[in-house]
Amino acid sequence: MFSYDFPYPSQRMPVLARNVVATSQPLAAQAGLTMLHRGGNAVDAALATAIALTVVEPTSNGVGSDAFAILWDGTQLHGLNASGRSPAALTPERFAGQASMPLRGWDAVTVPGAVSAWVTLSERFGKLPFEALFEPAVRYAREGFLVSPITAKAWAFSEKTFADMPEFGQAFLPGGRAPKSGELFRFEDQAKTLERIAETKGEAFYRGELAEKMAAHAVASGGLLDESDLNAHQADWVGTVSQDYRGVTLHEIPPNGQGLAALLMLGILEHHPVADFPVDSADSLHVQLEAMKLGFADAHRYVADPDFSDMPVEALLDPGYLAERAKLIDPKRAQNPGYGVPKRGGTVYLTAADAEGMMVSFIQSNYYGFGSGVVVPGTGISLQNRGAGFTLEKGHPNEVGGSKRPFHTIIPGFVTQGGAPLMSFGVMGGPMQPQGHAQMVVRLRDYAQNPQAASDAPRWQVVEGLEVTVERGFKAEVLNDLVVRGHRLRESAPEASFSFGGAQLVYRLEDGYLAASDHRKDGQAVGF
Repeated sequence: MFSYDFPYPSQRMPVLARNVVATSQPLAAQAGLTMLHRGGNAVDAALATAIALTVVEPTSNGVGSDAFAILWDGTQLHGLNASGRSPAALTPERFAGQASMPLRGWDAVTVPGAVSAWVTLSERFGKLPFEALFEPAVRYAREGFLVSPITAKAWAFSEKTFADMPEFGQAFLPGGRAPKSGELFRFEDQAKTLERIAETKGEAFYRGELAEKMAAHAVASGGLLDESDLNAHQADWVGTVSQDYRGVTLHEIPPNGQGLAALLMLGILEHHPVADFPVDSADSLHVQLEAMKLGFADAHRYVADPDFSDMPVEALLDPGYLAERAKLIDPKRAQNPGYGVPKRGGTVYLTAADAEGMMVSFIQSNYYGFGSGVVVPGTGISLQNRGAGFTLEKGHPNEVGGSKRPFHTIIPGFVTQGGAPLMSFGVMGGPMQPQGHAQMVVRLRDYAQNPQAASDAPRWQVVEGLEVTVERGFKAEVLNDLVVRGHRLRESAPEASFSFGGAQLVYRLEDGYLAASDHRKDGQAVGF
């Protein structure tokens, strides 16, 4: 189905094994592999990895994160939405006179859902005791771990960003500064919190002493989150939404996640002969960019908490509607499209698979680096800032309001073929995520690149209007051609590679898996 050529510069080779884990931090990957060695399954491995990531990569996620998952249980596909809702007391009037939602502080915080994902997945699909999944994370928090290079670079930004938030500094800036690469970092408060979550199977977090501490800190520092908001939270089994593309099917979590944008792009590209264009050529990149812009235009208009949505997903993915949207692409000119009107009818990602056929695609995030900056004293709980995903546009389905899930950037991906599992994957990184999902599928299907090569390849990212950023690696004549067509290109410096996300992929082979990990992150693929 793909070649084993590796045409792009890379620091990685894929891992081929019957049991695999791939994620953005090596110690977390090893935590997952340990569970597989102990007789656990892919869910156990994924959860141990996710829990360890809250300790060893705190710049991107924490105990106060949100999470989503897609998993193949050996027979069928399941989708879990564990994102949290806004405080019930939150109203649009709180932001009167503001141009946009705040990015930091309590007003950006929604109920953290990651803990509920850990509990829900373990109870339904796990084999090992829930408490066992926490052992590597607790050890790293209590005894310390050596900070990895890319994480250290991201951590350093927090010194200025959260300079006026003393609780953050006490937790994450020992001695008044961020730890450097190779330095030991310990976090006893987080170790104790993780132990309490493990002992109570999450009850302490949503209905016990940890919930009380979160609510008390909110009251003391101007937040609206209270115990009733935490008590009311639950993770929901939501299935997946999907789009066929060149003989495979891409699955995403339904809105409030932005995975719909990737499905729209692929549905539009089905009407263009991408494979007839040379890989990484201007013709190929142009049509992908234009399809992505059309997908984003609709996603930003329609993606919202499904309880508040004004357009069903089925209407947006209707083949006739996608065919009409595809006609809007001019092969020689870049455009800035608006949304259509169909007929009505900072993040960590990991993936794991086991020898019995279970595959897990899992993502959790605090959103922007370290999230809201709010750290609950004495707990190590750093809270996400997913509320920044709301809009202040009156009447928009994603308008800020109480007890509502915001537009979410984090999305796990999964590919099937003929109803059978083919690849669990994700490309972490804010608005890069659906763009990365679609680019991986195009490289896999139109250009027969293996998953590691698809990850290694230079990426593009639609920003806004006609603006596009590209990584180094595309030929100068290709970029010049795109400029002639009207694209406003900005080539990214190598040190900004983090803005193009981090892919982790597990592809099912006849007898085992190929696991790939992105060189843009600290992580690795491991297996046996």
